[in-house]
Amino acid sequence: MKPILPCALAVLLSGCFLWSSSDTGPKPSPLPVLSGGNKVIVDSWRQRTGALSPAVLRPAAVASSVFAAAADGTLARYEAGRELWKVRAAQSLSSGVAADGKLVVVASTAGELLAFDSNTGKSLWRVQLGGEVSGLPLIADDVVVVRVGDNQVLAYNTADGKRRWVYQRAQSSLTLRAQSGFTQVGDTVLAGFSGGKLVSLSLAGGFPRWEATVALPRGTSELERLTDLVGEPVVRGDSVCVVAYQSRVACLDAVRGTVRWTRDVASTVGGDADATQLYVTDNTGAVQALDIATGATTWKQDKLLWRGVGRPLVLANGDLAVSDQQGWVHLLSAKEGRFVGRLEVDSSGINAPLVRAAGSSFVAQARDGTVHALNIPEVAAK
Repeated sequence: MKPILPCALAVLLSGCFLWSSSDTGPKPSPLPVLSGGNKVIVDSWRQRTGALSPAVLRPAAVASSVFAAAADGTLARYEAGRELWKVRAAQSLSSGVAADGKLVVVASTAGELLAFDSNTGKSLWRVQLGGEVSGLPLIADDVVVVRVGDNQVLAYNTADGKRRWVYQRAQSSLTLRAQSGFTQVGDTVLAGFSGGKLVSLSLAGGFPRWEATVALPRGTSELERLTDLVGEPVVRGDSVCVVAYQSRVACLDAVRGTVRWTRDVASTVGGDADATQLYVTDNTGAVQALDIATGATTWKQDKLLWRGVGRPLVLANGDLAVSDQQGWVHLLSAKEGRFVGRLEVDSSGINAPLVRAAGSSFVAQARDGTVHALNIPEVAAK
């Protein structure tokens, strides 16, 4: 079996430093000074699910419910701070959570895909995948899409777990186990692969509609040549934007797959976008806003360097939220990049990507597994 390299380990080995408490590494930037009239971030409720590491886990928000998992196999549903159910899904989990109004899906370290009733937590079905899940599953219409290793994408019926189709590529010598996943676009699903490839697959049969090369492998070692796509492809209008590990950001035509522009930005966490701008965190912790149409830099915020800043999250109120590995959540103006608020959420730090919820709410799951439901009231602090 070829090695699947955890993203955090890959970052350290390659010298792309995110955060360190050592005397020799770069020191995290001090918290930036905030001006007056900042917005309040409210930690509405919190629930302890269980530690995340070393699994690729993050919560899922559906309507007013939050589904969260832990590496020890725990899977739970919370609503308004109440625990509605909690089950032991498996001995240990490696990936998840995917959820919709009916189904919750996770993957085990034993290579199983596990589906549960979202209302009751009852086990519905489980299938053996024949390999380790290396990204986040996706529930799209009536299928669950999952990646095994870096070269297989499989789809299973949501109703009974029967396999619908499989799409397979040639294996790479090394790949990442990272917070990457899929994006549904109409009757297709977008999937990123090693070698900087983005592929559009039909949900009905797994047939490729188009394939695009976002980044080409460079360097002499296998580690240096890693170009896996990280995060989920972000679709806004007729553009799809992606981030290639430590190398490049690109926006493409979502229908034809033709590349519109690329920028050399080293990132390991992916990005998010609104109607006009793509937001990316680079390897130093600087957050950048790029024009979706041209790729030109709109602004760059570099006052969070070396704090282990995560993927930006666009909120419904027009703010941009980012977390850091020291446990803070920062609010930035999406138009200007200036800081408009912050909150120390959890001293254990935040590694998992922030997840959008209803309105201007969002969810953070800390390193120790505590789930935090965060909200920004409409009235700014005085």
